[in-house]
Amino acid sequence: MDELDPVFDAVAAYFSVLSEPTRLRIMHAICETEKTVTQIVDELGATQTNVSRHLSLMHKAEVLSRRKDGNQVYYRVADASMVEICRTVCNRIAGSMDEKKPLRRELLRLLPTPKKRVA
Repeated sequence: MDELDPVFDAVAAYFSVLSEPTRLRIMHAICETEKTVTQIVDELGATQTNVSRHLSLMHKAEVLSRRKDGNQVYYRVADASMVEICRTVCNRIAGSMDEKKPLRRELLRLLPTPKKRVA
């Protein structure tokens, strides 16, 4: 099984991007549209230093892409699979919670509506 170790390492590294709540919040903030660093910082209520550190890590992992326009840096999702993974896991967790619990309602509220695909 040693020949599969590099594959397992790569998969673990891919999933590690989602292992931090701030990065999940960033994914939620930009899953439907690109935003500037300032917009993301404001939406998360976190410090710019902290958000920038996570954005850099996510960009390095090729989960996010960025573009510069003047003094503004815009981030957007580069890996749609990551959004789908987040959505699937959130739906799974929400589905296992009692409907009357506030946490489930909040989790469902946070889920972006899936975009309809044009055929």
